[in-house]
Amino acid sequence: MKEVTPTELKSIMDNKEDFQLIDVREEHEVDIASIGGELIPMGDVMDNVDKISKEKKVIIYCRSGNRSGAVAQALETHHGFTNVYNLKGGILQWSDEIDPTITKY
Repeated sequence: MKEVTPTELKSIMDNKEDFQLIDVREEHEVDIASIGGELIPMGDVMDNVDKISKEKKVIIYCRSGNRSGAVAQALETHHGFTNVYNLKGGILQWSDEIDPTITKY
């Protein structure tokens, strides 16, 4: 499974690269903290594979990187994706390294 660090993601965002950001947390978690992206809760991802790009870089995140890592691995293994990346450390590491105003929970 490929990963990007929060610093790498920030650079991608700052450079306005064409990529897809997917949040696999639950809706109530987004109300607490978010760095943007399309919400597709982990339990719904496999029913929404058609919404995930196979052409551009896809970065998947969650709170700590565990759920998003499992989703990235499943997309690679079961659906042949080669362009998915897990956000290392999730939104918690993003808060530590990029934006301390993001609420940790």
